[in-house]
Amino acid sequence: MTTFTELGVDQDMVDVLAAQGIVEAFPIQEQTIPLAISGQDIIGQAKTGTGKTFGFGLPLLQRIGASPEPGVQALVVVPTRELAVQVFEDLDLASRGRDVQVTAIYGGKAYEGQIEQLKAGAQVVVGTPGRLLDLAGQRLLDLKNVREMVLDEADKMLDLGFLADIEKLFAQTPENRHTMLFSATMPGTIVALARRFMRMPIHIRATDPDEGAMQANIEHNIYRAHSLDKDEVIGRILQAEGRGKTVIFMRTKRAAAKLQEELTDRGFSAASVHGDLNQDQRERAMAAFKAGKKEILIATDVAARGIDVDDVTHVINHTVPDDEKTYLHRVGRTGRAGRSGIAVTFVDWEDMHKWALINKALEFGIPEPVETYSSSPHLYTDLNIPEGTKGRIKATPVKDRAPRAEKRSEGGEERPVHSRTRRRTRSDNPQGRGRHEAHGHEGHGHDSEGKSEPGTSNEPLAPEGSAAPRRRRRRGGRGRGAGAAAASSEQGAGSADAGAAPAGSAAAEA
Repeated sequence: MTTFTELGVDQDMVDVLAAQGIVEAFPIQEQTIPLAISGQDIIGQAKTGTGKTFGFGLPLLQRIGASPEPGVQALVVVPTRELAVQVFEDLDLASRGRDVQVTAIYGGKAYEGQIEQLKAGAQVVVGTPGRLLDLAGQRLLDLKNVREMVLDEADKMLDLGFLADIEKLFAQTPENRHTMLFSATMPGTIVALARRFMRMPIHIRATDPDEGAMQANIEHNIYRAHSLDKDEVIGRILQAEGRGKTVIFMRTKRAAAKLQEELTDRGFSAASVHGDLNQDQRERAMAAFKAGKKEILIATDVAARGIDVDDVTHVINHTVPDDEKTYLHRVGRTGRAGRSGIAVTFVDWEDMHKWALINKALEFGIPEPVETYSSSPHLYTDLNIPEGTKGRIKATPVKDRAPRAEKRSEGGEERPVHSRTRRRTRSDNPQGRGRHEAHGHEGHGHDSEGKSEPGTSNEPLAPEGSAAPRRRRRRGGRGRGAGAAAASSEQGAGSADAGAAPAGSAAAEA
């Protein structure tokens, strides 16, 4: 393998990377760095996880110098907030030995801190198109001195409708800038964009590091599973021998929040990233997962684009992905940097047509996934789960569990107001409040899995006279009439549901 020194990278950046154990260059870096350092415009065809951030980041930092003048001289445009954070962290790491300030500019965060960093003279800006144009329109971001410009994941930006914004950003930078464009695919629109804004670019196509070996490093397990049993199956998989950091992909943000609540109740250390969380919450969850403070990350597809963690051992697809590209993107979170990984995919009966297309495209040779339950012997042998394992680490009786409000006051995880025992009690009362609230939630039409992903597995429903009903009777007896207590209870439930309703827009998920 080639070292960064052999590629012509300045010694201070070589030393900083070496201190983090990064010594040998990936293929995309070998091909990109020497050309980029020389000032050659580049179109790099590479997917996430191939090392392209240092492929464009090291030349960018080297070309603006170890102590550049204050003001924006390098601009990196990315499609999502999570990717902006990831690229910022890599460039900030590489520039630690230099008098260079790198800043991240993206939505979902307060303007004030970002504006302060720009006014302080930040030389490298990593950002999403909307916030960049917003600040440029307010004359708080000056792009007229940009010497280096990078467009990362260009095809994703087109998918998200950012083409016009990208063109506006290009128009605000000097024509003689050095430009690098990276994209996993090369549709005609990307080629046309390159022709308009780049000068005789060289097209570099790099595969994933050891792409063929990477697929061989991932063990694929495909199971036809029942939605009511999935939580129990997952609880048992999470106790497999050798299981480390695990990413669980969900179809909807509501399902992600529900699974986090369920796994936390079962005793697992889980965090989640999805569209109902604000940016600070998502960043804290991602940081906790990377640092190992949380061993399980539950994510929706869009929110998970910033997951760049090398030591993920397991990926679980709670529902089958929509297509083979999404499948590869998901399972590619494991088996990285030469490590082995395990991918588990659950295929619901109604999603067999999706699996048929993925199976054909990726040539798995598994047209009929084996029917699998939490008690299936092959589940234990396939995934190296100790015999006798159940899907719960701590077995706290339902009647002894503290209410959610008490758990939050003790510094526990952020969770919906309704407890799991309440939800079970409602399910026994289809004509009462539970049915009304459930249909009120579903009426928004934002959660395609709301009916097929209950918050529990195969555990018994709360019996009559259990904790939840007793609490309601106690409230009704505090010096008020039963009718007043019931009215108060209905109002409280209604307000809780209203507060939990998702935004429901594509932007909220991004």
